[in-house]
Amino acid sequence: MAQSNWGVLVIGSTGLMLWFPKFFTKFLPGWLINVAQIIHSDEALLAVGFIFTIHFFNTHLRPESFPMATVIFTGYVLEEEYKKDRPHEYEQLVKSGKINDVRVEKEFTKEQMKTIRFFGFTALFAGVIMIILIIYSLIFH
Repeated sequence: MAQSNWGVLVIGSTGLMLWFPKFFTKFLPGWLINVAQIIHSDEALLAVGFIFTIHFFNTHLRPESFPMATVIFTGYVLEEEYKKDRPHEYEQLVKSGKINDVRVEKEFTKEQMKTIRFFGFTALFAGVIMIILIIYSLIFH
């Protein structure tokens, strides 16, 4: 959590400096705007890299949801996945008799699944390209 707050502080403060350079140069030296540009860019690359490698993998590249978790399109989680990911919460819904209140019958057509898979592989390809470019920029920058 502390790392996340640090990143927000860094990207937020440098972003404000870049957004309002005239204001900040009234009391800070002008060269700090250049430093803010570098720090802001590097922090943005770090954030994109983290989002792809950690979030994207844990959410979309798990074998049970590859190539993409369909919940982002429907807002619904498959019941078997819900049982596995949130067993205590599922058990409470069953015990309270509220499971049928949240249960939804939803199926995708073959055409919809084809579109979802296309989007998933396109996003995966774009993410891999971004990671390669981030590593390249860090090595050769």
